[in-house]
Amino acid sequence: MTATDKNKPLGAPPPGFGDSLDYVTVRIGDQLLGLPIGRVQDVFIANRITTVPRAPGEIVGLLNLRGRVVTAICLRRRLGRPAPLKFDAQGRTELTAIGIEHEGEAFALIVDAVGEVIRLDRSTLEPLPVHLDRVWTALAMGVHRLSDQLLVVLDLDAVLDLDLRAAA
Repeated sequence: MTATDKNKPLGAPPPGFGDSLDYVTVRIGDQLLGLPIGRVQDVFIANRITTVPRAPGEIVGLLNLRGRVVTAICLRRRLGRPAPLKFDAQGRTELTAIGIEHEGEAFALIVDAVGEVIRLDRSTLEPLPVHLDRVWTALAMGVHRLSDQLLVVLDLDAVLDLDLRAAA
């Protein structure tokens, strides 16, 4: 989908949605983001991450989740924001993660905070604003205006589409 396509009125509902859209909300800084609930597998704390030499900056590393190797991606970095990791005195860090499946692989999106699950009417989903940052436009699929803030709905396929060949 091109940036131009994202600014057109939204057509047919994504598979698995009726007249309402359900999201797991997360925060990156002060921005509220929505992840389609049908794509979210887990919410967990990641505290043992193995770094991967020469990996793209968005990849924090690899972790073991119930015997499965999971690629940890920093959503903050993916959205073009600085993301300093904070470690305790023993050199450990605890990161809030959202488990997602994509093309048969397991990923953990590292976020600042996880909010609640919300259900919104499909009719309130609007096209992306034309002035939205280009990086965010490439990774989002629409917005909902809430009473006190804007919920940016992420396109998880775009978020997880890292060009790993360029990093090799």
